[in-house]
Amino acid sequence: MIEIQNLYKKFGKLEVLKHVNLSCAKQQCIALIGPNGCGKTTLIKSVLGMVIPDDGRIEFNGQVTLGQFKYRENIGYMPQIGRYPDNMTISQIIDMIKKIRNSNEPLDEDLYHAFGLDKMHDKEMRTLSGGTTQKVSAVLAFLFNPDVLILDEPTAGLDPLASEILKEKIIREKEKGKLILITSHLLSELDDLVTEIVFMQEGQIIFHKKIGQLQTETGEDRISKSIAKILRQQRDEQAN
Repeated sequence: MIEIQNLYKKFGKLEVLKHVNLSCAKQQCIALIGPNGCGKTTLIKSVLGMVIPDDGRIEFNGQVTLGQFKYRENIGYMPQIGRYPDNMTISQIIDMIKKIRNSNEPLDEDLYHAFGLDKMHDKEMRTLSGGTTQKVSAVLAFLFNPDVLILDEPTAGLDPLASEILKEKIIREKEKGKLILITSHLLSELDDLVTEIVFMQEGQIIFHKKIGQLQTETGEDRISKSIAKILRQQRDEQAN
């Protein structure tokens, strides 16, 4: 569904993506993890067309994305920090996005009701907590029933109930055959969600493994412990 080939991006003298190759298929929930500054956000924004790579190519359903924009209608994006006009209400924001998209397809308003936003639809964005703003971002990401969901730190700021609601929704969408990409620093949040792990460091993909393979190689059941074990082994190998 998404093929990334030899992707390279440089900001000034800083190499942010160093010839990245990545293949992402349908019905997978892929966690993109790594330390701050490793290139995760630049990679995501390249897929979304928000960053233009210096070299390499991205294909979406077999079509090169450079210079195109229609493919983005098939992607739902939830940013880590959503920014919206302060004086607009929740319902006005959602209505505005509906008008911009002008889609005749059925809308997915599950989260709008599950989060209880329908009961606070007239609240202005400037009055909302960070967690409630995150809920608005989640609603917008899922609203148009996209084939691909890109969720950047989706549970950050959410209360435990909202976090569980969102995770259950992610699992349901994966089971429908969608591709879901998640970035997260909270590895404990990923255990019930993801099928594959992509670990990035210094603009490169260090490994891309299925969860079962990762657990077999490390002998660990939890993703956080598996990742930690691999990183310790790499550190020890470099030290020797």
